[in-house]
Amino acid sequence: MKKLAFLGSGEGEIFEAAVRYLHNNKNLELDIVCLSNNLNDNILKKAEQLGIKYKYLPFEENLEYFASNDFDLIALDNYSKKIQLKVLETGHFINIHPSLLPAFKGEDAIARAFSSGVKVSGVTVHTLTGEIDGGKIIAQYPVLISNSTHFDEFRDEILKLEQIFYPIVIEKILEDKVFDFSDLINISGCGGNCGGCNKY
Repeated sequence: MKKLAFLGSGEGEIFEAAVRYLHNNKNLELDIVCLSNNLNDNILKKAEQLGIKYKYLPFEENLEYFASNDFDLIALDNYSKKIQLKVLETGHFINIHPSLLPAFKGEDAIARAFSSGVKVSGVTVHTLTGEIDGGKIIAQYPVLISNSTHFDEFRDEILKLEQIFYPIVIEKILEDKVFDFSDLINISGCGGNCGGCNKY
């Protein structure tokens, strides 16, 4: 049994996508808990709807909580605070960022990447350190930006990719495997022959 914690804020769309995806893996036994530092965040409501354990965890209690709970992995979903280094030392914390790190660290990465004129951006899953969007890069996936791409299209593609990409990488980490691009292509079970999944 693997113990997985999601630490998030806001809507929890990535969290929901991850739970639905991971529940389809019958070979991976999981004990999942959803945590948020905001009592009224939708991510906690989504956890309740999905039948996932959830807990309001004030930021000030992070160290005590994670030091006393042995999680195999703690995955962030738009968490609104910078986690202290002492907390990060208690477990394996990962995050997803909407750019190809080390480019466009920090806030508004999608808008900054688009306005900069780069032709390739994407998403990155990385370990957390004391540095903002630092840490070891675990996996990345690119998104191309053509001359005819509108910002809304680019933003929506990045957000959609986050919901597809992060769950697969989480799964591979929990299975002690390395992410491979074919894992993303074959996500729908079509073997790479359908129009939808071929986009990635």
